[in-house]
Amino acid sequence: MGFAVSYTLHGLSVSGGIAIGEACLLSQATLEVAHRKLAPRQLEKEVARFEAAMAAVRGEYESLKKGMGGAPSEFGAFIDLHSMILSDPELAEAPKVLIREKRCNAEWALLQQMEHLVGQFDKIDDLYLRERAYDIRQAVERVIKELSGHDGRAALKARGQREEHQIIVAHDLSPADVMAFKEHRFGAFITDVGGFTSHTAILARGLRIPAVLGLHHARQLIRDKEKLIVDGTRGVVIVNPDQHVLEEYELRKSQIEIERSKLKRLKDSRARTLDRVDVELLANIEMPSDVPAALEAGAEGVGLFRTEFLFLGRSDMPCEDEQFEAYRKVVRGMEGRTVTIRTFDLGNDKGPYFDEVLADRVKTNPALGLRAIRLSLSEPAMFQTQLRAILRAAHYGKVKLLVPMLAHAHEIDQTLAAVEQAKLSLRNERIPYDEDIRVGGMIEIPAAALAVGMFLRRLKFLSIGTNDLIQYTLAIDRSDEQVAHLYDPLHPAVLMLLAHTITSADKAGCPVSVCGEMAGDVTMTRLLLGMGLRQFSMQPGQLLEIKQRILTSDTSELAPAVRRLLRCEEPAKIREQLDKLNAM
Repeated sequence: MGFAVSYTLHGLSVSGGIAIGEACLLSQATLEVAHRKLAPRQLEKEVARFEAAMAAVRGEYESLKKGMGGAPSEFGAFIDLHSMILSDPELAEAPKVLIREKRCNAEWALLQQMEHLVGQFDKIDDLYLRERAYDIRQAVERVIKELSGHDGRAALKARGQREEHQIIVAHDLSPADVMAFKEHRFGAFITDVGGFTSHTAILARGLRIPAVLGLHHARQLIRDKEKLIVDGTRGVVIVNPDQHVLEEYELRKSQIEIERSKLKRLKDSRARTLDRVDVELLANIEMPSDVPAALEAGAEGVGLFRTEFLFLGRSDMPCEDEQFEAYRKVVRGMEGRTVTIRTFDLGNDKGPYFDEVLADRVKTNPALGLRAIRLSLSEPAMFQTQLRAILRAAHYGKVKLLVPMLAHAHEIDQTLAAVEQAKLSLRNERIPYDEDIRVGGMIEIPAAALAVGMFLRRLKFLSIGTNDLIQYTLAIDRSDEQVAHLYDPLHPAVLMLLAHTITSADKAGCPVSVCGEMAGDVTMTRLLLGMGLRQFSMQPGQLLEIKQRILTSDTSELAPAVRRLLRCEEPAKIREQLDKLNAM
C-alpha cells in the first residue's frame, strides 16, 4: 500500500461542527450518461421505460414522506418540491418527444431537458431561487439512477461501518438522498456544488451535521475509504491527516459536542444581556414547514417569512385562497407569536410565471430592474391578491406586513394606499381581516439607509436586509465566485449605513431588526448590540448560539467600544477592534 499524501481542500462552510471518518463516495449518475442511437422499433419501448422510471421515483417520494417519522420538518416540503419538479411537462413530457424525434435513449433525453431548465435558472439574480437549479439536478439524478438500475446508497448499506464514521462525498446530494439515510447518522456531507441556501446546506443544518459544499473537484480527488477531517465551521476538508492534526481535531470535536449540549439548556431562557437589556430573537423561515424548527429553537416569533416559495417551479399565479392557507398555517403554527410576512421579493427573472407574463419587460440587469415592490406596484391585481391573503391570515394571529426593496417615499405611499384598498374590498365582502396590521419596510438599498427619515415617518417598523444592502453598497454579486471575496460586511461604508439606520430608528422610537446573514453570525452579535440593535432574525439553527453570546455581553461596555470601531476606516483596524469586542 502506497504512502497516503495529506492535503487540504477549501470550500463553503454551510453547517458547523467537526467530523472525523472515512470517505464514502457516491456516484453521480448524470456524469455517466451516454448518448445512444435507437432503432425506430425501439422508441415506444424506450418511452415506456422512461415513464416507468418517473413513476417509480414519484412512488419512492411518496414512500419517503410516509416514513418520515421524526425527520426534520423541512424534508416533507423538499420532497414535495422534487415531486412537483418531476411533474413539470418540461421534464415529464418533453423527453418523450426527444426520444421519438432524436431516436435517443431516455437518460440522454432527460439530461438535455435538465440542462435546458438549469440554464434558465442560472440567469436568475436571486441567490436562493437560483440555487433551486440544484433541486432540478437532484430530481433528474434520481430518475437517471432508476433508469440505469443502480443506486449509490446500496454501497453504503453493505459497508457495515458505524455511520458516524462515514463521511458522504458526492458531486451533489438531494433531499431524497438524505431522507433515505435518516436511519443512519453519518458524520458529515461534502459536495462539489451547492451554496449556503441550497437544500443540501439547509438539510445539513437541520440535522446538525457538519457540511462543506462548493469544493468543485472533491468527488474526483478523494478516494473511497480515505481518512477525512471535515471542519464545517471553517469550510475545510483535510484528506489523510497526520497523527498530530488528528489528535488536535479530536479534542476540538469533543469540546464542540460539550458546548452544543449546553446550548440546548438555553431554549427557554430569556435573551438578556449582563446589564439586563432584553433582546428579541426571531426566526427567518421560507415555507410553512419551517415553523417546527423555529419553535424548537425557542424563537420569539418570525422576523421574516419569505413568500417566494409559492412561485417555485410553477407557471401560474398562486390564487388568494392558496396564499391565505399558507400564511394562516404559519400564523397558527407560531401559537400567538408575531409573524412578519414579506410581500413577494420577485422579479421578471424569477421563473416560468414571470418569463411568460413579463417577457417583453425583461432588461439586461434584473438586479436593478423591475423586481420586489417595484414589480408588485406595477402589477396591482397580483399585489391585491397577496395583500388580501395576508390581511385575512392576520385575523388568526399577530401579523406584520413587510415591504421589500423600498427606495422612494412614493413607493411607501402607494403601498399603504394598496393596503387600504385591500381592506376596503374585504370589508365590503364581509370577510374577516386585521384592520390594524402594522406595515414596515426593508432597508436594503443604500438610498433607503441614507434617507431613512422619510421611511420612519411613514412606517411602523424597519428590517435591515444586510445581504442586499452589502451587495448594493459594494456593487458585488456574492454568488459570483470571481468577485465574492470582495463581499465584506465590515466595509466602513456598510457599517456606517447600518449604524445610521439603527440609531435613527432608535431616536424615532421605531422598532428595527436585522434579518440578513449578519444577524445569525455570532462574530457580529456584539457589534450589532453595540450599535443599539435589539431585534435579531436568523435561521432557527443559529438562534441558540446567538442567544449564548447575548447572555455574556454587556451593552454598556459594547456601545463605546463600537463607537471607536466605527471611527476606523482601515479594514485591518476594524477587524482588530472586532476581535477585541468578541474577547470582552
